[in-house]
Amino acid sequence: MQYKPFQDLQLSALGMGNMRLPTGEDGVIDEQKAREIIEHAYHSGINYFDTAYRYHGGQSESFVGKVLGQFPRDSWHIASKMPGHMMNYENGKLGFMGYLAGETIASISQIFEEQLEKCGVDYFDFYLLHNVCETSYNFYTNEELGVVRYLLEQKKVGKIRHLGFSAHGMRGTIERFLDLYPGVFEFAQIQINYIDWDLQEAGEKYRLLAERGVPVIAMEPVRGGKLAELPQKAKELLGKARAGETDASWAFRFLQSLDNMQVVLSGMTTLEQLKENLALFSDPKPVTEEENRLLRQVVKLMVDSVPCTKCRYCCEECPQGLDIPLLLSTYEQANFSGMGILNFNIGNMKEQELPGACIACGACNAVCPQNIEISQLLGKLDSMIAGAKR
Repeated sequence: MQYKPFQDLQLSALGMGNMRLPTGEDGVIDEQKAREIIEHAYHSGINYFDTAYRYHGGQSESFVGKVLGQFPRDSWHIASKMPGHMMNYENGKLGFMGYLAGETIASISQIFEEQLEKCGVDYFDFYLLHNVCETSYNFYTNEELGVVRYLLEQKKVGKIRHLGFSAHGMRGTIERFLDLYPGVFEFAQIQINYIDWDLQEAGEKYRLLAERGVPVIAMEPVRGGKLAELPQKAKELLGKARAGETDASWAFRFLQSLDNMQVVLSGMTTLEQLKENLALFSDPKPVTEEENRLLRQVVKLMVDSVPCTKCRYCCEECPQGLDIPLLLSTYEQANFSGMGILNFNIGNMKEQELPGACIACGACNAVCPQNIEISQLLGKLDSMIAGAKR
């Protein structure tokens, strides 16, 4: 197993995500299979285990803590998260929203202490704000509620060793958050893979974090399985460069080539997946520049990209004042994988900022150097957003 230094620690370059543990037909964690995977991971050198408040309907923390608890406490590191992306704070009252709406919660401290108890630990090695994004930003930065202040207090008394955040937010939101709390967060977890490098501007987020000296933990390295089973044309293209390589190996090797990459999380559902990944991180072979160019070709085969260069000529002519490059990027992402996580990004936008505000005047089309049919794509995005709300 490859290890990388993090302050005074040595962290396994491959970490185990515990959002996709094997389950039975009833959706409950298959404890025998899941235990075998976690124990094999530990005995094979993985020492970073990631979980969260609502993974597996709230089962993940308890199960992972129970399995790891049989081993010496200083031989493994557990990470969990504060579920602020699923919470709101209005008129001095704390509550859940989304699929957790209606569940009662008295305080941030209640959640944190519950997580410690469920995991069976006295402290978290790593603790994160879960999904800093456009819709959770105000919650996490609310000074009256004081989420960050509370977690810093827990760090001071030793219940948190290292504080960080995960993020599906846009680059600008992450930058604003880092500016508000300079030097506070020691690591950041972002969705990053060779598809999302451009599609979700993961490359821009990665560079921002590297510039700020914040190590990156990768989530979704194989894009929920999309990069583990590529289209036939993509397989053939990569097969000519490296015969015998699995599709997933290319995704992991891409991340191995990034200097500021601390841990790559993989949600391994089977023992076979775990063994394959262990081999990749026991003998790392980062992609070369030439291979990286091949991966760009793979992306073009998979993504119907919009050739927007963000020149913003369209914005200068738009009578509605829309941020058209942002909306085109959103369309590109939604067209590839649906609205999904994008709801976190657009959920905080005002009606006049959404594509439905477009009056289809065509002024943007007329000035676009790339000849993009902008108003047509904005209409399609508006339909996607409407469909996601139904």
